[in-house]
Amino acid sequence: MNLRKSVILLATAVTFFTQAQDISHLQKKGTATQLMVDNKPFLILGGELGNSSASSFQDIERDFPKLQNMGLNTVLVPAYWDLIEQQEGKFDFSLIDKVIDQARINNLKVVFLWFGSWKNSMSCYAPLWFKQDYKKYPRAYSKAGKPLEIASSFSKNVLEADKKAYLELIKHISDFDKNQGTVVMIQVENEIGMLEDARDYSKEANTAFNAQVPEQLIKFLTKNKKELHPSLSEKWGKQGFKTKGNWQEIFGADLYTDELFTAYSYAKYVEELAKESRKIYNLPLYVNAAMNSRNRQPGEYPAGGPLAHLVDIWHAGAPSIDILAPDFYDGDFAEWSSKYKLHNNPLFVPEIKMTQNNGVQAFYAFGEHDAIGYSPFSIENNSETGSKRLAEAYSKLKELMPLLAKYQGQGQSKGLLFDQKNSERIINYDDLKITARHYFSLPWDPRAKNGSVWPEGGGLILRLAKDEYIIAGSGIVVEFEKESEKKVIQAKDLGEDGFAAQGGKSQTQTVWNGGKRAGIGPVDEISIDENGKFKYIRRLNGDQTHQGRHVRIGVDDFQILHVRLYEYE
Repeated sequence: MNLRKSVILLATAVTFFTQAQDISHLQKKGTATQLMVDNKPFLILGGELGNSSASSFQDIERDFPKLQNMGLNTVLVPAYWDLIEQQEGKFDFSLIDKVIDQARINNLKVVFLWFGSWKNSMSCYAPLWFKQDYKKYPRAYSKAGKPLEIASSFSKNVLEADKKAYLELIKHISDFDKNQGTVVMIQVENEIGMLEDARDYSKEANTAFNAQVPEQLIKFLTKNKKELHPSLSEKWGKQGFKTKGNWQEIFGADLYTDELFTAYSYAKYVEELAKESRKIYNLPLYVNAAMNSRNRQPGEYPAGGPLAHLVDIWHAGAPSIDILAPDFYDGDFAEWSSKYKLHNNPLFVPEIKMTQNNGVQAFYAFGEHDAIGYSPFSIENNSETGSKRLAEAYSKLKELMPLLAKYQGQGQSKGLLFDQKNSERIINYDDLKITARHYFSLPWDPRAKNGSVWPEGGGLILRLAKDEYIIAGSGIVVEFEKESEKKVIQAKDLGEDGFAAQGGKSQTQTVWNGGKRAGIGPVDEISIDENGKFKYIRRLNGDQTHQGRHVRIGVDDFQILHVRLYEYE
């Protein structure tokens, strides 16, 4: 081979490698998984459009400028099978193009949500020609024999029709957007799962349920036996960890075995779409779950979806899916989000009920769980007050992005999320004890005691060095002390000046037996530029820190504070 040909081949290889790296992708960093966009870590500060809000050109053109003003960097947008393929075999991607064009105009990234065979369990966004031909594209059946408005995952025809349309979509996105990378991730189906019963009772499903559990699943469970989700390990263990038999013989005869069966069927179905789409355009892929909350049983919630307790079934059946993502609507965000940040699953919140508390929840998700992103639902319908509040939170998170990206996966950040019920968290770093509380644990704001419901307070604490911290968010107060400090019992009832509320008899009893103390040095409100460089705004060492007793951010503000500590004795 002559030198000129060698140079050409090398240049071609380098170009191909560079293009491949430019496609958004996921990469591990310590215990975190980061979404890389333009070869830089990217946190999704998102919003998801309502189900029908991307079904017309005028709605898309009206809503996207609002999203930019709200501080979003990413919008999650439905891609409707019934509008893409209204006639079988004829595809129209004009709405997809409109979304991408508007995203570019408004400096937004896009995550498309494939509303294919299922949306919220039902086949409501499948084309009419598909739904009408129920003999070719059969339905799932209830235990009572009722056909459901749910296409059967056991039908090859259903799979092939869905897959054909989905792959045409991926091919079009690749052709239209690969060079600019506006689309950064794809959701495959939407809140997949069985309703009414925990499994499909069609003839094909019954045959599969009574047959041998697939060897692929058994091999996966056996290989990963020590790391299985506790509920699955316990369930399989009660049957003696059998490796031969039908579903009930291996997992027992109950609703949760029906759900395992359903989950594997859905996972295998989704895998067929996912693995083929990766061959066309290798974007990150995820599936989202309607939650198993409110003490509901499988079938009362969409059984078999990508739920946390089914993570192993989904990983066995759909290895081409990167993330199992929760949709939150029932409160207890801290508890539920912890179920999805697993050793084998990063946290991404693609859909959450839109509230005044979204901003502080986003801070918590990034601080506590190294989240990939956060996205309230029906974002275009946010109130003026809600939009302003979210924009303030997202503005600060955008500033924090280079800093968070640098420290993700290293265990140096913690999330804070408080309400009236859960108003305190204690964090330990070496010999330093950090006590964080809701801002209303201080009595100075009249809203703390007037009987009104406390707004959630939340934020993050990021340790930069032994005595250097970033504290950011809204509605929090943070105190520092050495573990070696002897307890100082202080007055709890403080006046608005920060001193004891009543004169006369002392309300404090101080016991001191030595030991180093932690002191608060400079506390500066800062901004952070895109390179992670701090920009000084103001010093807060007076009343704003109660003369060095604590660091606080009020419930009406979002701030980033740079805090330096020192020791004395």
